[in-house]
Amino acid sequence: MSDENRIRLQKMREEALRGGGEARVKAQHDKGKFTARERLEILLDRGSFEEVDAFVKHRSTDFGLDKQHIPGDGVVTGSGTIDGRLVFVFSQDFTVFGGSLSETHAEKICKIMDMAMKVGAPVIGLNDSGGARIQEGVVSLGGYADIFLRNTLASGVIPQISAVMGPCAGGAVYSPAITDFVFMVEGTSYMFVTGPNVVKTVTHENVTSEDLGGAMTHASKSGVAHFAHENEVHSLMAIRRMMGFLPQNNVECPPRKPPTDDRNRRDMALNDIVPDNPNKPYDIKDVITRTVDDGDFMEVQEHYAPNIVVGFARYDGRPVGIVANQPAVLAGVLDIDSSLKAARFVRFCDCFNIPLVVFEDVPGFLPGTEQEWRGIIKHGAKLLYAFAEATVPKITVITRKAYGGAYDVMNSKHIRGDYNYAWPSAEIAVMGPKGAVEIIFRKEIAAAKDSEQALEEKIEEYRKKFANPFIAAERGFIDDVFEPCDTRPRVIRALEILENKADSNPRKKHGNIPL
Repeated sequence: MSDENRIRLQKMREEALRGGGEARVKAQHDKGKFTARERLEILLDRGSFEEVDAFVKHRSTDFGLDKQHIPGDGVVTGSGTIDGRLVFVFSQDFTVFGGSLSETHAEKICKIMDMAMKVGAPVIGLNDSGGARIQEGVVSLGGYADIFLRNTLASGVIPQISAVMGPCAGGAVYSPAITDFVFMVEGTSYMFVTGPNVVKTVTHENVTSEDLGGAMTHASKSGVAHFAHENEVHSLMAIRRMMGFLPQNNVECPPRKPPTDDRNRRDMALNDIVPDNPNKPYDIKDVITRTVDDGDFMEVQEHYAPNIVVGFARYDGRPVGIVANQPAVLAGVLDIDSSLKAARFVRFCDCFNIPLVVFEDVPGFLPGTEQEWRGIIKHGAKLLYAFAEATVPKITVITRKAYGGAYDVMNSKHIRGDYNYAWPSAEIAVMGPKGAVEIIFRKEIAAAKDSEQALEEKIEEYRKKFANPFIAAERGFIDDVFEPCDTRPRVIRALEILENKADSNPRKKHGNIPL
């Protein structure tokens, strides 16, 4: 290669690495944000990033764009590794045209998404963009649609992770919304379809960008974001952690790690974790952390619908998805938000061959006009549908209450639960003892001299006869009843037995989940 070409290549590469220049990089840093390339350095294994399309420039000539050509055109794309495993990445560069999406910017993203599908590797998108490049008009809008199509086709084939590390507004929000998990950063990232100014014009509401679409808004109210972190480093490191639980694609198994926790470990504290009073709460996360490897549980959507807990953990090195009712919040009742949260998580795990472990303590579905009018029937059916269609290994442990239709929904034997276990404290019935007695013995109680005493006697009689796991065990609906301290070794053995499980659904284009 001639010296002239070598020098030219070096200059072009240096120009691409500068992004929008020192002043804009400084402005990015002053906002507490990293640049596109700095983020990739944190996310990926050191020295693993292989960039593509570093020299791409936009093709626009209108509105003075012909005088502004910056290599890369506002997005850094390529591949790298996380813990030695291949991932494809794109990182929008806010220092170049505000990270706005142009025709060529979209083409770069589409190219690496196509490559990811070809080789079967995850895609991680770091979003920091002012939206569509207005100067390009409909061409930029078409670029968004090209990305949306690829997000949709890749769904359930390769894991897709979105990190929103700055603004993400208008049509741009729909790409992260289609992906599997959304990470946001408190104070510096936001998502909304229409911004505060438009909201004020149309609805006369005064709202800030943070309140309208900030990280905690989406993590706690809308459920759009699965994680909200206090800074970008925490967010990027959490993505690295999550990737350790996920397979590369839908035909691989999740990566097993050498176990560092005794597979036969029994935790005697579990024997006393469920209160004697059936109406007294306890924290289901204590059950989870005491049974999984090294107490390591990566909770997903911690701040949204906290009456159900979902997340990733390992048993004897095997990754699993955990779904657990949370009696410490709303008594663990199922409502619209918790049904949606759990249903999507269950379907993700089923897409990517991640076994499901369910800890059940559910008194039923939340009653009331608000829930009924907002469609608890339809939304609750989504969780039922998700568990019923899932073909991965499915294990349920009933710790206490399993009442009514919620018993059926929470991965019961009747919807293809593989191993269904119960603790001796389990109460499996159509409804709670008090409600059942007030219906069954209404006339007897009313006729009694001391109706309160009669009620209590009938409640105790009902509890002894029905509020236990043994009737269900006699029917084969519960495979075994064991002491809580044995939960970890029993779950591990069940996972081993189910390792080569093969199950299938009827041949069809796709089901019609009650959306």
